[in-house]
Amino acid sequence: MILQLENIHTYYGLSHVLQGISLHIQEGQVVGLLGRNGAGKTTTLRTIMGLTPPSNGMVLYKGNDITGQQPYAIARLGIAYVPGHRGIFSYLTALENLEIVNNPKSRWDLEAVLNRFPKLKELKRRLGRHLSGGEQQMLAIARALVAGPDLILLDEPSQGLAPIIVEAVLGMLKELKKERVSLLLVEQNVEIAEELAENIYVIDHGTIAFEGGAEELRQNTEVMTAYLGVGG
Repeated sequence: MILQLENIHTYYGLSHVLQGISLHIQEGQVVGLLGRNGAGKTTTLRTIMGLTPPSNGMVLYKGNDITGQQPYAIARLGIAYVPGHRGIFSYLTALENLEIVNNPKSRWDLEAVLNRFPKLKELKRRLGRHLSGGEQQMLAIARALVAGPDLILLDEPSQGLAPIIVEAVLGMLKELKKERVSLLLVEQNVEIAEELAENIYVIDHGTIAFEGGAEELRQNTEVMTAYLGVGG
């Protein structure tokens, strides 16, 4: 088991956002976390990374309790976070964005990552603020890889992207899945999650409303309609 959340409660001020959620990810597994806006998906990732520490419950990484550790310490343990806003340094070039987190011990060295993302290789001297949304998303994923993680947290990688770019990002994620990279994928796009994830959780109002495989979710019209707005 690479990651376990056990009965996690997280607050923003007086707002009780996560209300006792538990989930787990096996080594080399892709797990999807689905839900509507405001359901608690991003807060779950922020809780794992120590950005919004929980008030109760435990975050276990490779069997060790990392609950409430500083984000930089959690990153050094081997967890990479690709936030929904991508977090690109706008006044650094694409290459500089990669170099500042480059880990010589990563199984994906800088050259290998640039070869994996040929578009980025072409644009490596371009400033982050001059990259398109799709290019920034590629850069954010590439940056996670060069850091050498064992687990990647991806927050809505398809958000705001044109369909053709979504297909390109999906293709990258499929390649990572083939390499048995452990991924926790937060998405609103149900089709992407169903295509990638081996196990799916649906979160609603800070609680887990469903856990199961992609086919099981597809056949559960009640969950699809009530919590994901699909079908009817």
